[in-house]
Amino acid sequence: MQKTNALRILEKNGIEYKTYYKNLDKAVDGVTFAILFNLSVDNTYKTLVTRGKSNSYYVFMIPVANTLDLKKAALNVSEKNVEMIPSKDLLLTVGYVHGGCSPIGMKKSFTTVIQEGYESNKKIVFSGGKIGLLVEIEAKDLKRVINVKEGDIIKNE
Repeated sequence: MQKTNALRILEKNGIEYKTYYKNLDKAVDGVTFAILFNLSVDNTYKTLVTRGKSNSYYVFMIPVANTLDLKKAALNVSEKNVEMIPSKDLLLTVGYVHGGCSPIGMKKSFTTVIQEGYESNKKIVFSGGKIGLLVEIEAKDLKRVINVKEGDIIKNE
């Protein structure tokens, strides 16, 4: 398996990680992928990219079984509103494709918000920067490689 930007950055920062990889032709939803590797859906996160009314981009990380609450997300980044960017714009905007979007190693540094309480999980799992690749690290190590803040950003279902 070829190394991704995310994996290179983790190594450069001396962060231990574990990978889960399945060669896939196309993206599958995060819940299916977590189950495939017998991972908890509570500590497996998806990375979502949005654009605010100001035309700034924002990254949100939420557990794969949850839905991003766009109103709460906007409040967390002091925007009037935010909307998901089209999948076709991901590569140009952040350097990753839909289903392989990692919060680590994006083209630029974007404001990133993760669902509050994520550090209560000892480990956190998220995309390693390629379709079919997940990476697991100590939850506390995420802040060592990206500027991430916590907020309540999921829909209460």
